Amino acid sequence: MSRTIKVLLAEDQSMVREALAALLGLEPDIDVVAQVARGDEVLAAVRAHDVDVALLDIEMPGATGIEAAAELHREFAALKLVILTTFGRPGYLRSAMEAGADAFLVKDAPAAQLAAAIRKVLTGERVIDPALAAAALAEGANPLTDREREVLRAAADGSTNADLATTLHLSHGTVRNYLSTAIQKLAARNRAEAVTIAREKGWL
Repeated sequence: MSRTIKVLLAEDQSMVREALAALLGLEPDIDVVAQVARGDEVLAAVRAHDVDVALLDIEMPGATGIEAAAELHREFAALKLVILTTFGRPGYLRSAMEAGADAFLVKDAPAAQLAAAIRKVLTGERVIDPALAAAALAEGANPLTDREREVLRAAADGSTNADLATTLHLSHGTVRNYLSTAIQKLAARNRAEAVTIAREKGWL
C-alpha cells in the first residue's frame, strides 16, 4: 500500500476550504493534516505538521499564497507547492513559478484533477492549467520594475504623492516618476486605471 500524502490547505474562505478538504479527504491516499485561513499562518502550520504538499490560495489576508510559497520554498526545499486561484491571471502564474510553485490550478477544476496534480508533483512533475499557460505566454513578462510595482500598490488606496513619498521614504519627484513610467508602460490614463490594469493581469 502506498503511503498517505499529507497536505496543508491554506484558503481564507471557510466554505471553500472545508469543501476542498472534504473532497480531498475522499481520496484514499490523501490526508489534509492542517488548514489555515491566512497567508501569514502558513509557515508556522508547516513547521508544526509533517507536510508533503501545501495547497495555497493566492488571495488571502496576511500574505498572498505566492508570498507564502516563496517563504516555504526557502525553508522547506523538498515541500511541494500547489497554487490555487479563482482568478486566471497570467501574471500570477509567472510570479508563482518564480516563487517555487510546482503546480498552478484554478479552483473550479474537478477534485479528481486536483488530486492527480498532488500526486504528480510528488513525482517531480510540474502541473499548470493549460489555458493559463497559454495566456501567460501570450501576455508576456511583467513590464513593471519592483519599485514601480511597490509604488503602484501603495497608490491603490488613493494616497497622494506626498503621502507615498513619506510612506516609501522616497522623494516627491521620484514617486511622480515611478507612477508616470508605470502609467505609460500600462497604457493607462491615470494611476487608478494603471492599478486596475496591473491587478487584472496579476502584475501587482
